[in-house]
Amino acid sequence: MSARIHGIGVDVVDLARFARTLERTPELGSRLFTAAEAALSLESRAARFAAKEAFVKALRTPAGMSWQDVEVVTDAAGAPSFRLHGAAERRVAELAATLHLSLSHDTSVATAFVVAEVPA
Repeated sequence: MSARIHGIGVDVVDLARFARTLERTPELGSRLFTAAEAALSLESRAARFAAKEAFVKALRTPAGMSWQDVEVVTDAAGAPSFRLHGAAERRVAELAATLHLSLSHDTSVATAFVVAEVPA
């Protein structure tokens, strides 16, 4: 089966700025992250936020989506992928999209890259 790229999304999060934002607005964390994501390190949460932003860019903002509709999980080998819910899940199903996700973080930034492929 042939595929074409529907969209590409990339996002970069400055870790210090992200930490200050979460400290200044504690309720933001519960809006952005699932319980499992919220329990992770700052760097991992920043990478997951970048992934959610990159998802929105690649899928062109699914209508009615909440941040918790896009959950980033990792498999036993540490490879990241999306677990989708609600509007995000419906949008991906509607497009019959296959998503590719890459995350990275270092001492100052977290980055995510998403490619959304759809049937040609």
